[in-house]
Amino acid sequence: MEKVRVLLADDHVLFREGLAGIIASQPDMEVVGEANDGLEAFVKAQELKPDLILMDVQMPGMDGLEATRQIKEALPETRIVVLTVRDDDEKLFEALKNGAQGYLLKEIRSQEMLTMLRGAMQGEAALSSSLAGRVLAEFRRLSKHGFVEKEDDIGLTEREQQVLMQVSQGATDKEIAEMLTISLNTVKTHIRNILSKLHVSTRREAAKVAKNKGLV
Repeated sequence: MEKVRVLLADDHVLFREGLAGIIASQPDMEVVGEANDGLEAFVKAQELKPDLILMDVQMPGMDGLEATRQIKEALPETRIVVLTVRDDDEKLFEALKNGAQGYLLKEIRSQEMLTMLRGAMQGEAALSSSLAGRVLAEFRRLSKHGFVEKEDDIGLTEREQQVLMQVSQGATDKEIAEMLTISLNTVKTHIRNILSKLHVSTRREAAKVAKNKGLV
């Protein structure tokens, strides 16, 4: 049986060593290379032509998302699965848009990860159930409103307008995340963007500006 050739890209050496041990213990997989950052992953991918790359997001220099995009352009047959601590919708969607076959959180158990990786090699999406649910929710939202997210007169995207409306009604970040089916980190990112675009420093000020401008 021909083994799946795996390249590991992660700037945390201890984690990478542990991951390498898990992969090497599998009868159908082998580690053919390791990279410390996105640029090294891109170079080694072209050199080694692995079947599968496990890619971290946060790495110095070129991050994992950009590396994923460039590797998929150069080696479209290579499967890339992002393995990260960042439970962030924007990173998730960007990774998938850039060609990743999956997006797994590092809290995942090794056996579940291995099952997901084998599925990815068969063309399946390697996504945990919670992330898969958010992808479906986003797809349904885009299918209703079109695939281009329009901005209002002051530069708020449709999603930011939805978050601002909930903020104006006194909803907490957790409540907004549950209502819009997005992660807590994504809510916080949207709120930071809203405050910046409205040139205010607090949620209360943002709500007041929104009401004055008739945004909510």
